[in-house]
Amino acid sequence: MTSPIRRAAAFALVGSLSLTVPLAERIDEPAVATIAAVAPFLLVAGFALTVNKSSIWFALFARPGDRRDGKLYGLAAFALAGAGIAIIAVGFGMPASIYVGTILLVGFGNLAGQIVRQLAGERVLATGGFVLGGAVAAVIGQLLTVELIGQTIGWQTGTFLAVSGALIAALLREVLFKRDDALVMVTVSLLLWLFASLPVTISTTRITVALAITLILGYLSYALKTASLAGMLTGVLLGLLTIVFGDYGWFLMLIAFFGIGGLSSKFRYDEKIARGIAEQNEGARGSGNVLANSFAALIAVLIAPASGELGISESVVFFAFAGAVAAALADTLSSEIGGLYDNPRLITTLRTVEPGTDGAITWQGTVAGVTGASIIAVIGIISITELSLSGGLIILAAGFIGMTVDSILGATIEGRVVGNQGVNFLATLSAALAGAAIATLVGIPVQPL
Repeated sequence: MTSPIRRAAAFALVGSLSLTVPLAERIDEPAVATIAAVAPFLLVAGFALTVNKSSIWFALFARPGDRRDGKLYGLAAFALAGAGIAIIAVGFGMPASIYVGTILLVGFGNLAGQIVRQLAGERVLATGGFVLGGAVAAVIGQLLTVELIGQTIGWQTGTFLAVSGALIAALLREVLFKRDDALVMVTVSLLLWLFASLPVTISTTRITVALAITLILGYLSYALKTASLAGMLTGVLLGLLTIVFGDYGWFLMLIAFFGIGGLSSKFRYDEKIARGIAEQNEGARGSGNVLANSFAALIAVLIAPASGELGISESVVFFAFAGAVAAALADTLSSEIGGLYDNPRLITTLRTVEPGTDGAITWQGTVAGVTGASIIAVIGIISITELSLSGGLIILAAGFIGMTVDSILGATIEGRVVGNQGVNFLATLSAALAGAAIATLVGIPVQPL
């Protein structure tokens, strides 16, 4: 067994100490339960900071940075994160199954990823190994936990939490924290706690369809090079959440944006390179671009299951989601198509500017953008029960508003106050608010989720 695999296996075994939390929850005295939950990890952290760097234990757990520093800071951070989340689980109500599942997900997911990396030497396959191994470990951890504390959890919910947690962890490791497992564990556990608290029932059919479709989506997006690895993970995660918390019709609108938007970035790509307006990485969109265009829609997806408890109409949440997606596709097509034509005009002054200038528009790009918003509207009319032509027009209007706001912000504050991704988010947020506001005023109903 190579050194990275041995180290990953050792970290995974340390992660197994998380099973002390469900055992501690059986103790009636809160203070004693907390001590029992965190003590094993605190002992590991103390060991990591005091072990001699010439010992076999140091060689087993040391990462490259640890060898330079002479301390097992990586192991100490891992253990302290485990202890910190244990306090949240025992003292503040985080389900023990989520706690155990998250710790095992990161530990054994990293082990699986290292094994695949050694066998295949391919970063994408290694990430796939992390997601699969982490999800399986999380499911097993949840099952062990509910067995220890005598509770039950539906396999559908458990599988959803495990897979979504594994995708979130892989995405965080790819774009933000790299090898910082401590921050990954904290973030994933808190997000899964949020997901578990949402009032939604996940059927066998829905979770099966969600897993199958998102798997296919991820493969196609990477095979067609319409997204980077981080972009693929982001898209797959958003697709999974949309199917589970939203509806199939919502997902069809989202996948239309991903598919059409991704392919449009490759349309006449060589010409875009010559004009200086091409997306980097051969048009493959990264996680930042995907999230900037989808974050407003994601907020609507997460609000949807709790809309009743929040006193928000489900119709309003739907039109916020649809408006954001329509604006994202409208803006993408207007930029990717409009940038191919000469003599664009700045939207604020209508003076002619160079192609690719922030806030510049062409009539061809505007037509393409309206077409994109219309596609989302038509998909909504076809796939959402009780959504009338009037509802489709609201989606179209919201998409057009978002596209226009994007151009105005591009001409006024982009590059000075916010970057391109910030402008994209603000534009889709404005479209979501516009869709929700118009639907509220008009009173267009949509079938409840």
